[in-house]
Amino acid sequence: MLSKSSKNAVNIISRIAVLAVIIGSMALFIVLSGFAGLKSFALEFTNVIDSDLQVTPQKGKVITLSEEQKDRLVAIEGVFSFSEIIEERVFLQYKGKNHIGFIKGVDENYTEITPIDSLLFVGDWFSKNEDEVVVGFGISNKLSLPARDYGNLIEVYVPKPGKGQINVLDPSSAFSKIRVVASGIYEINEELNLKYVFSDIEMARSLLSLDSTEVSSLEIKLNPLADEQAVTASLQEIIQTPVNVKNRIQQNDALYKMLNSENLFTYLFVSLIAAIAIFNIAGTLIMVILEKRRNIRTLFFMGLTIREIRRIFFYNGLLMTFIGVVIGLFLGTIVVLLQIQYGWVPITPNLAYPVKFNLLNLLLVFTTICVLGGIASKIASLRVTPKLLS
Repeated sequence: MLSKSSKNAVNIISRIAVLAVIIGSMALFIVLSGFAGLKSFALEFTNVIDSDLQVTPQKGKVITLSEEQKDRLVAIEGVFSFSEIIEERVFLQYKGKNHIGFIKGVDENYTEITPIDSLLFVGDWFSKNEDEVVVGFGISNKLSLPARDYGNLIEVYVPKPGKGQINVLDPSSAFSKIRVVASGIYEINEELNLKYVFSDIEMARSLLSLDSTEVSSLEIKLNPLADEQAVTASLQEIIQTPVNVKNRIQQNDALYKMLNSENLFTYLFVSLIAAIAIFNIAGTLIMVILEKRRNIRTLFFMGLTIREIRRIFFYNGLLMTFIGVVIGLFLGTIVVLLQIQYGWVPITPNLAYPVKFNLLNLLLVFTTICVLGGIASKIASLRVTPKLLS
């Protein structure tokens, strides 16, 4: 492998083949690290308001819980805290501008489930028993709504329950309405910023004409060592009515599937490019075999079998692949770590392109490149045939 060929072209092509392995493995590792960083970046903001477990009804819009059931929920081993949630679609109106979103009424335990301090962009969290809400940054922009505008209140409408006919002369009679002020504005991501209006749960109950035993969902925070499956079984036993219990991944099932699918297709696409580059090794080995034809004949007449001679060139290709992938991963690791530390490649002037160093990606690239290099080496070594020795 290290000896110089009598033909300079073979030497040059051999270096190019190893360089192709280096670049292919380096590129594959950097791309996978970049995608891992983007995935973590995308989930970071979503997971901020996701609870460890979310309980929703399988049928209908509400779960009915007695005080006894609530006490039993608190006593479940592994449950740190839970929050009752009231959620419904609402119509917002402010100074002639309209928006359709969701009101999310939360109780005082919600601050134990979600770090609200990290959500607030401006202003304060709403006060209990006050006509205050916290709106998203997207809603604020769409309605031109500042925080603490007591001179112009937000009107929140929701259809009244029941199946009565609407009075066409007075459509407002079909809606319940409250007037509130935005005490604060939160910032999570583009989708959620346009979706939720947070309020006190009692305000939401009053608006929706629900009693104190009815909730839209429960959001639960678990202790670090809690058994998720055991907690889920206990929840279903206590609530009794059919409910769906979802963990963080299941709450964002579509997002996780999309990100995982993109990751798979990215890996396959870059691996294909790497495979094309790595198969330069096959061409290099074939040229070496043709050049070493006389040496091969000598080895054959000394007693080596065709299979043993093929193995020499197969190992030669594997060594070229191994050296290339080790150097490529070393260089790729340096690039990734430098990007994490200094953020030389930006998405925006104030945001570095997110990358994530992952040992699993390191192992995946090493295995992929070695397998591809092994296949290329095996194909090339098969050029050693009895006809070549004649």
